[in-house]
Amino acid sequence: MEMASSPRTVEEIFKDYSARRIGVVRALTHDVDEFYGLCDPDKENLCLYGHPNETWEVTLPAEEVPPELPEPALGINFARDGMNRRDWLSLVAVHSDSWLLSVAFYLGARLNRNERKRLFSLINDLPTVFEVVTDRKPIKEKPTVDSGSKSRGSTKRSSDGQVKSNPKFDEEYEEEEEEDEHSETPCGSCGGKYYKTNEFWIACDICERWFHGKCVKMTPAKADSIKHYKCPTCSLRRGRP
Repeated sequence: MEMASSPRTVEEIFKDYSARRIGVVRALTHDVDEFYGLCDPDKENLCLYGHPNETWEVTLPAEEVPPELPEPALGINFARDGMNRRDWLSLVAVHSDSWLLSVAFYLGARLNRNERKRLFSLINDLPTVFEVVTDRKPIKEKPTVDSGSKSRGSTKRSSDGQVKSNPKFDEEYEEEEEEDEHSETPCGSCGGKYYKTNEFWIACDICERWFHGKCVKMTPAKADSIKHYKCPTCSLRRGRP
C-alpha cells in the first residue's frame, strides 16, 4: 500500500494532487461529452479517477479491501439521467474535490503540523474542481484596515504636513502590482498559475478566463486565424436553453 512506502514530502504530495486534479478537471470540462457518455446509468457502480499522469478514467471501484488509496464517490452514473446535466456535473465535481483532498492527506499521514498546513495552503491556492466546472471565481480576501494602512514608503509627509507622492516609486509599484495580478491568474482548465515563460496562453472572449494553450489544444498560429475564442465550457453552452 502507498502509505507504507517511503515517506513523501509536501512537494511530492502536492505534485500528485495537482496531476490527479488536472485529469479530473479535463474529464468534467474539455472531455465532458466523452465523460458523460461513459457514465451510463445501466452499468454497475462507476467512479471517476484522476491519475498521477494527468489522465482520467471512469471505471469500477477497486476490489481490494481495504483499498490501496481512498476511493472516489461510488455510483456517479446512477444519477446522470435524473438530474440536469450541469447540476450532475457540479455534483461529481464536489465529490471529486473531497476525494482529491482525502488522497492528499492519506499520503501525508506522516506529515507534521506545519507540513500539513503548508500542503493545504498549496492546495488552497488552486481553484477547486467545483469552482472550475461552475465558473465560480475564488473570492479573494479583502485587506483589513491594519494591513491596508501599512505603507510601502510610496508617500512621505513634508514639513507642512502635506502628503507628497514619490513618482518613481509609484511607477515601480504599479509595475509590481501588474506583475502580481498576472502571477495570480490560474488556468481555467488545470488551475496552474501564470509564470514568466514563453508558454502560450489564450483568453476566452465569453467568460474572460485564461487558459494554457496546451490545455485547450490551441496554438498561436490557430489563435491568429480566429476572431473570437470560446473555451470548451462556453462552447458547450451554445445552443442550450
